[in-house]
Amino acid sequence: MCILIFIWNNGETYINTAALVSCVQNFPKSRGPVVGMLKGFAGLSGAILTQIYTMIHSSDHASLIFMVAVGPAMVVIALMFIVRPVGDLVDLSRIVVVIFTIVLFVLLLIPIVIPLSLSFFLDPRGPTEEPLLPEHRNKNLANLGRRPLSKLFQAAAEGAVTVKRRRGPHGGEDFTLMQALIKADFWLIFFSLLLGSGSGLTVIDNLGQMSQSLGYDNTHIFVSMISIWNFLGRVGGGYFSEIIVRDHAYPRPVAMAIAQLVMAVGHVFFALGCPGAMYIGTLLIGLGYGAHWAIVPAAASELFGLKKLGALYNFLTLANPAGSLVFSSLIASSIYDREAERQAHGNNYHIHNGGPFFSGMLGLNEPSKCEGSICYFLTSMIMSGFCVVAVVLSMILVHRTKIVYANLYGKSRS
Repeated sequence: MCILIFIWNNGETYINTAALVSCVQNFPKSRGPVVGMLKGFAGLSGAILTQIYTMIHSSDHASLIFMVAVGPAMVVIALMFIVRPVGDLVDLSRIVVVIFTIVLFVLLLIPIVIPLSLSFFLDPRGPTEEPLLPEHRNKNLANLGRRPLSKLFQAAAEGAVTVKRRRGPHGGEDFTLMQALIKADFWLIFFSLLLGSGSGLTVIDNLGQMSQSLGYDNTHIFVSMISIWNFLGRVGGGYFSEIIVRDHAYPRPVAMAIAQLVMAVGHVFFALGCPGAMYIGTLLIGLGYGAHWAIVPAAASELFGLKKLGALYNFLTLANPAGSLVFSSLIASSIYDREAERQAHGNNYHIHNGGPFFSGMLGLNEPSKCEGSICYFLTSMIMSGFCVVAVVLSMILVHRTKIVYANLYGKSRS
């Protein structure tokens, strides 16, 4: 089983990377929406396949595994020859783009039309045809014939010094993984993602136990809700970040800062534990967590180029399990166990007037359960603080990358 899970998860990551990189290369002018849709359906596909299997009413669980093993493979084999970077083949009119957008969102809303009633209001303007990067023209070439020979040698010497001092590409150009690892911007994205997505994954990992501690019986409701909000956060985060860069030529990481601020508020609602707080907290955490996975790949492709995006993106995704390992396994679990033990000692110490000795003989030493908002109060406040730190890191990244985004999108906007 361990070997099968290892192969399965690595294969899923490979397909995810191949699809994401191919689509970003094919649609570089709509990176946010493209990544948002891909990551959104990647998270929702599990629920879709499970629903299809449920409709079949098959009692053989092996058939579910067979369907999951064969179905995606058939799709990949059928489409592998046509999914490649091809560029802009046709010039679509504005009306066609609007129609495609409407059809797309109808498809996106189909999975949640029963539990939710939502509507999206989009900017109908299609993508511009301006190039992403400004053309670099060497105006000095025209004046070569009018310069003295000594000045030409001086200019050549200065150019040699400039080339020697330039160590690696600049922001917006193609980076290798090793070149990106020595850049502060790359690590700002990594640790901001670690704090933001790690705190969100902590909620997802412990959501059932959190709802039980607050007295909710149907914990699966919140699991389903956060999956839906996660999906909408990915799609909405992609479109929202695209508006920021397209309409205002402002750095995309500002959208990540907003998502992390939303998550910080959601953690506070979980800490309060008041009636209805679980619903609001689930909404905010789901949207904010999902938005990360639409914004980060698009931002990485803009700041570090498309050539090595697969390696860069997958290194950044290491922040998600790293954050979950630290926050969920160490912080949340430790605090929960401490509060559960405190409640157990306070309420059940003298069972049947026999103390812990007879309770152990009677088999009553089961894992203690914690009840009340106190179980996750401190954890939620710590997670909220981590999200605030993530906001600060994202805004530092915004300040550092203003020039890069001005070069990428400033001319397109004008």
